[in-house]
Amino acid sequence: MNSRVFCVHADFVSFPLRLACGDVEGRINALFNRVNAIQKKSGQFDLLLCVGEFFGTSEAEAEWEAYKSGAKKAPIHTYILGAASQETVKYFPNSDGCELAESITYLGRRGIFTGASGLQIAYVSGREAQQEPAPSHCFTSKDIIALAAPLLSNSKFRGVDILLTSQWPRGVWQYGNSPETDTKFCGVSSIADLTDKLKPRYHFAGLEAVHYERLPYRNHVVLQENAQHVSRFIALATVNNPAKKKYLYAFNIVPMKNMDPAELVKQPQDVTENPYRKPMKDGKKEKPPPSMTGEEPVSQFFFDLGQKKPQHQQHHHGRKRQTDGDRPNYPKQPRRPPQPTGPCWFCLASPEVEKHLVISIGTHCYMALAKGGLTPDHVLLLPIGHYQSVVDLASEVVEEMEKYKSAVKKFCKSRAQRCIMFERNYRSQHLQLQVVPVPMEKCSTEDIKEAFMTQAEEQQMELMEIPAHTDLKQIAPPGTPYFYVELDTGEKLFYRIKKNFPLQFGREVLASEALLNIPMRADWRECKCTKEEEEDQAKQMRSDFEPFDFAHED
Repeated sequence: MNSRVFCVHADFVSFPLRLACGDVEGRINALFNRVNAIQKKSGQFDLLLCVGEFFGTSEAEAEWEAYKSGAKKAPIHTYILGAASQETVKYFPNSDGCELAESITYLGRRGIFTGASGLQIAYVSGREAQQEPAPSHCFTSKDIIALAAPLLSNSKFRGVDILLTSQWPRGVWQYGNSPETDTKFCGVSSIADLTDKLKPRYHFAGLEAVHYERLPYRNHVVLQENAQHVSRFIALATVNNPAKKKYLYAFNIVPMKNMDPAELVKQPQDVTENPYRKPMKDGKKEKPPPSMTGEEPVSQFFFDLGQKKPQHQQHHHGRKRQTDGDRPNYPKQPRRPPQPTGPCWFCLASPEVEKHLVISIGTHCYMALAKGGLTPDHVLLLPIGHYQSVVDLASEVVEEMEKYKSAVKKFCKSRAQRCIMFERNYRSQHLQLQVVPVPMEKCSTEDIKEAFMTQAEEQQMELMEIPAHTDLKQIAPPGTPYFYVELDTGEKLFYRIKKNFPLQFGREVLASEALLNIPMRADWRECKCTKEEEEDQAKQMRSDFEPFDFAHED
């Protein structure tokens, strides 16, 4: 069996195997010959589900005529979607669905098909209409509503077992692995919205002539909603394609209605965030920063460049970042970053702070050496504007923060170090994402994870492990006090702070004997240097980091 064109995914082996297929495009003999060969090896399959364009050009009509007349018979119960082009509409006499030949059934324009076992299959034929009236090979918003409304009106609705569409859902690749196709024109938002509502356990699609099996994604918000089943999106290639891309997919699935609830909601290790969930609009619920009363002394770190960049950085390497007076030259004028209501030692425009610790400046974020750092290369990533935490950041700030994180990770890897990051959104008024490199020879990632978990347990704190792809905004809405650690593997540990959180917790764990073995440096106040020493450290760090600094490239 050629693994490039056939794949088995088994949820439970007690139920019969089903097959899904991509665009047949009239190559009906080739498809059924392949199915026959598979069934000889693997046993009889229950049914075959075909997405995309089943019929092809007029040259293939004779091939189809043999099945239509009864001269040939499909070796398996086959269910197909309707036309995806005007040229193939002629093969479908009834838009409501009908049997086209023995064992070959056209499901219809859209609807729900429920098998004898209770397996629930939702389907939408054709492409999204781009004009009114809609061509007969296209679906409209009315079709989407007519399909979803009866299901969603049932208070016990948890999702469908399978969703069949010809077109991809727009943005399905977000938070997951990337498909081998140009995503600029791939997929439609109406299918994405439908998929988000119907929560299919399996979603099959075609039309893009590629095989793409996305990582499974969750249908609930971690720590805020009850666990739900995961969804899997599988796009299949064209039958008999010359590149031998996978066009058949075999899978076992127990109907949702027959499953134990605990089994149904089990989450695989590689599960990601839901690609269709839109994060809350930035700034809508932004809260004013807390007053300085009760704050940890804000003199721990100093990083500022005054109202503008220092002269030596304004023109260095031809950076594109401009002053407020230059902003009309931007193709799109950026929003003005939030301003503090009082003094803030971390806003880039604050006049109170020292400039010599700044390492790199981007458009929305900057990087600075930590004053009293655990190690000489202990740095912080901070937004230029006034944001209290990661979950408060505007989308453009998040994007650049991720670029800085990626650059620092590469920097650490080049020095055989593990890049450990942590944030404490508690008794602080401006986001400080701490980055502490840990030499690989000192300890493993598992050692670091265990140290955090153990010390949290000793202090009666439940540090929870959350998946690497989890968006913190879905766990901690703006205003929620929390502590989180991101390990070099991408794993994250999260604690929702209740009260009396130890302010130096992150430093204490990393400084412990099990990790960096510098317990005397757990408190930053014990690690003070002279200004000259800080200047030397910052200069060295700028030089070391420069090959990885995307801001210099700009």
